[in-house]
Amino acid sequence: MPHIIPIKDLKDTAKISEMCHKSSEPIYVTKNGYGDMVLMSMEAFEEMIQKEKLYCELEISENQIKAGKTRDAWEALAEVKEKYGL
Repeated sequence: MPHIIPIKDLKDTAKISEMCHKSSEPIYVTKNGYGDMVLMSMEAFEEMIQKEKLYCELEISENQIKAGKTRDAWEALAEVKEKYGL
């Protein structure tokens, strides 16, 4: 369930900070009844960014598979071993 607060509640910064850290969900701030801002903790934001990067990498990989840009894993591993003398 999203947290929605009016902009006037931002005066109590300690309470807002506590709300941000208790939930991994964003807090939506309204102004005159309309959406205005979104707040979240740094930890939740960084986690969201990491997930977004992962999804982008997965999309790239899926597109490469669809395009046939794949290699046999054993052959690729043998090349790496040969290249680095492993």
